[in-house]
Amino acid sequence: MSSIRLNLKDFFNLPTAVIYNPDVFKPVTSVTIDSRNVRKNSVFVAIKGENFDGHSFVNKAVKNGSTTVVINEKSYGKFNRLNIPVITVRDTTKALGDLANIWRNKINIKIIGITGSAGKTTTKDMLAQILEERYKVNKTKANYNNQIGVPLTILDTDSKNDFLVLEMGTNHFGEIEYASKIAKPEYALITNIGYSHLQYFKNKEGVLKEKLSLFRVSDENGGVVFINNDDPLLRKSRKYFNNKITYGFNKSSDFQAGILGQTKDGRDIVEIKYLDHTYKVTLPFYGMHNTNNFLSASTVALSLGITKSQLLKGIKKFKAADKRFNIKKINGTILIDDTYNANPDSTAFAINAAGDLGKNKYKLVVLGDMLELGKDSIKLHKNLAPVLKKAKINEVLTTGSKTKYLNSALKNSKIINKHFSKRDALKNYLCKKDFSNSVILIKGSRGMKMEQFLKIIEEGIKQ
Repeated sequence: MSSIRLNLKDFFNLPTAVIYNPDVFKPVTSVTIDSRNVRKNSVFVAIKGENFDGHSFVNKAVKNGSTTVVINEKSYGKFNRLNIPVITVRDTTKALGDLANIWRNKINIKIIGITGSAGKTTTKDMLAQILEERYKVNKTKANYNNQIGVPLTILDTDSKNDFLVLEMGTNHFGEIEYASKIAKPEYALITNIGYSHLQYFKNKEGVLKEKLSLFRVSDENGGVVFINNDDPLLRKSRKYFNNKITYGFNKSSDFQAGILGQTKDGRDIVEIKYLDHTYKVTLPFYGMHNTNNFLSASTVALSLGITKSQLLKGIKKFKAADKRFNIKKINGTILIDDTYNANPDSTAFAINAAGDLGKNKYKLVVLGDMLELGKDSIKLHKNLAPVLKKAKINEVLTTGSKTKYLNSALKNSKIINKHFSKRDALKNYLCKKDFSNSVILIKGSRGMKMEQFLKIIEEGIKQ
């Protein structure tokens, strides 16, 4: 049971709130939007989403033990016979955020906010794993990084924790600022600024404007911002913030990194220098993008008191999240599952990493469309052609309405390339293909469901 309590005054402080049956109110120790997850002394907040309306589950939540419910004011007539406190508000999603902000002010912990165009989930997981060598840590789970997920993560954090590593995602202007004002992070990190969600942000400058909201809110509250000195746009933003720590392979960084070499199987050996300290780490994972993620995570961790031995011990335990550059070695073939999502930067990172793996192996890349790229979508898909050539990829298979332009950009190259306008055609091709002695990368945006092709390839390798 949580040691944090939400009392009647807290609910009275919710903007637009009207409380019915306040005389039977009991202090609340947990908040949920899922009627299946009701705990003792919990409040159920009815959120209307794309697929479900939480108001349809209010009675089930009460039956399961919820002692208070928060509903939209227009729905009160359906629930005016409930004999527990019923709290009506104009917007239940906003009320969830307000409750999370109240909760945040009650918990005695430090929050580390993380955002960025690529690598934020991996960096979050690396940082949490390292910090756990010394501290009690909570972190964002799964993809709980939006206007619903951020409040729920905060509400799932107790004072028994020392740190909360909080991931913040966005695809519309204002979402990072909203999440940051709820969380009020003492520490803030932006992994990088890339070509993500350009359908809404238009260009990199728009992405920067949105992401920098995290830095601004943290800075205004006296927090520390960690600046990636290798990112040109972030480097230029340094002058706007007071308490800052820089990191990167850039020599002017506070935490300066260098790659000393690689292991026989292609993992980076990294050296980090800070003041009079030197940290040498042989990384347990592959790819320069993951090396960058490690540098981000280790900079924050070392700044928060993690020792060299704790850093080394923690990073050895790290395992990548599902569908995020997960490597499987099967019968001499290396299969890379990077199917969770894709944008131009993360796709280029993955292609380069695949090219570096498995010397003398056949390099095959299966790509689906990168979504939400706006008017520059065709150009950004075509721009992957030189990346594939430089990485010395042998064969590229594409599917989707936008990757066909990448396919056309590869026509006069040495790369074998085939485009499949229909998914079944690609499936049939993969079912007949020989994958022996290969490195295979599968990547595409979430909506492309590239994991379906991964399954076919994996079954083919095992045969």
